[in-house]
Amino acid sequence: MTQPSPASVAGWTPIAEEAARATRMKHPEAPFPRPTHRRVMTVANQKGGVGKTTSTVNLAAALAMHGLRVLVIDLDPQGNASTALGVDHRSGTPSVYEVLLGEVTLADAAQTSDQSDLLFCVPATIDLAGAEIELVSMAGRESRLKEALSDEALDQLNPDYVFIDCPPSLGLLTVNAMVAAQEVLIPIQCEYYALEGLSQLLRNIELVQSHLNRALTVSTILLTMYDGRTKLADQVTSEVRHHFGDTVLKTVIPRSVKVSEAPGYGQTVLAYDPGSRGAMSYLDAAREVAFRGAGVEQ
Repeated sequence: MTQPSPASVAGWTPIAEEAARATRMKHPEAPFPRPTHRRVMTVANQKGGVGKTTSTVNLAAALAMHGLRVLVIDLDPQGNASTALGVDHRSGTPSVYEVLLGEVTLADAAQTSDQSDLLFCVPATIDLAGAEIELVSMAGRESRLKEALSDEALDQLNPDYVFIDCPPSLGLLTVNAMVAAQEVLIPIQCEYYALEGLSQLLRNIELVQSHLNRALTVSTILLTMYDGRTKLADQVTSEVRHHFGDTVLKTVIPRSVKVSEAPGYGQTVLAYDPGSRGAMSYLDAAREVAFRGAGVEQ
């Protein structure tokens, strides 16, 4: 029996359905290669509005769409990643806050996203807003998330990728994320103040490397909000590539109304408008991440 397409189930217009079909042609549903080892990636940049959460949820959704198991940990008290992935994050819901306090396990707090059976999210509730104050007095305060993300805990969910979405600050929650991860993914917007504060972020990463997590590396930089109509965007892109070389993904995420609109509907852009330039760009970026992680040339 032929299954109805997601587009027809969702009641999309013929134009949207055709766009989705075009996307599938450009990005066939062949599975992405699994990484050589489980990758735990912190998505960090203390500058707000650079596309941290947007990049986290769309990369995660794209990898899950192509057969990889992905866990997103929403470490931002605003809970925007939880919203975009369609998981419950009302106060009282088992969340990353209780995970940090050791009151619930990772598996107990994880919810399956309504956008893929392979996509899971540990939500953030409003309770997380006071977590930094509570963590200050706790033993091993910088390592609470690392303890929660032990191999045994992760094996219960068995993700290929873990993305940790950080708040726009360099506080204790972000430090916890860096201590728990092996890699840092930095989204950088293609705008005038793109590199402002980046040196401070890199210094903090070096401090974490020196004192708390020697295995941490800046493995991936993703250029976001690219506007091809401006010379400035090209200048920023060239400068970032000059400084960081192959760490920068070849794919650049364009400035897109659809990418901005999707969170308002509680969706990733891949679900909201799969035929859009933003959706296709995130699919391309996810493919790069997957092939790099598998050590395979595209």
